[in-house]
Amino acid sequence: MCLFQFTARRLVSQAHCGLKASSAKKHKFCLEMARPSSNMADFREVFAKAKHIAIITGAGVSAESGVPTFRGAGGFWRKWQAQELATPGAFARNPSRVWEFYHYRREVMLSKHPNPAHIAIAECEKRLSKQGRSVVVITQNIDELHRKAGTKHLLEIHGSLFKTRCTSCGNVAANYKSPICPALAGKGAPDPETADAAIPVEDLPQCEEDGCNGLLRPHVVWFGEALDPDVLTAVEKELDICDLCLVVGTSSVVYPAAMFAPQVSARGVPVAEFNMEATPATNRFRFHFPGPCGTTLPPALARHETEIIS
Repeated sequence: MCLFQFTARRLVSQAHCGLKASSAKKHKFCLEMARPSSNMADFREVFAKAKHIAIITGAGVSAESGVPTFRGAGGFWRKWQAQELATPGAFARNPSRVWEFYHYRREVMLSKHPNPAHIAIAECEKRLSKQGRSVVVITQNIDELHRKAGTKHLLEIHGSLFKTRCTSCGNVAANYKSPICPALAGKGAPDPETADAAIPVEDLPQCEEDGCNGLLRPHVVWFGEALDPDVLTAVEKELDICDLCLVVGTSSVVYPAAMFAPQVSARGVPVAEFNMEATPATNRFRFHFPGPCGTTLPPALARHETEIIS
């Protein structure tokens, strides 16, 4: 088992629960490297030669589409932060309130569109596939904007707002209904003065598998839950074969996703970070391009003059 696999398995139970590495762990994973380059021409030379490109994306890539991140001082829905609602315990105590929160997020996302960063990634994947090269997107986002932009090879490590999972039979299904059930129509307003709808459990989204009718939950990884082992295995395989890795719009502090790119860099693979500002992992990478992803990424992934397109 490679180092990446061992570490990922050990930290999988911390997935999406906001845990950050202790100072000792940070020191353990720290690589002594020169200050990362912001030379786009140098990056483009590396990009032109890459055969298997892994692109790891986070909330920053969707923020430019107007997607609320629910992190930081202003990240409240009513009087709660996402960390208080996106948990198994919160759903067990008050499934109506949690579904109101996710219904609001689903409705917001139905009005959002991919930005130039999403589109640049999807177009790059399509173009390179014709050259026998591959692009995989490994995203922490649950908004499906990569899918809407046209990305095909997509690993959603935290699930999707537009999938549900039955708490009784476990069936996972895509669900784009608006509203997701009649009782949630017009509900979910984020204003702190809004009262809970207190919807009875039997009126919340129900499983449509024959004879089940179990309570549905969003098919997302909540704080304190483990990542899907099948998805994590697929991520491991992609990172093991990539010869270029991009980190786009992620703060690189939430494990296990925060260690994906540093582990790739540790085996000598070039890593390029595209983010508004430096992150705790920046100095481990070969390239760092500060600024909005929608501005920095399109020229980085545009057709290189050496590319031969049939």
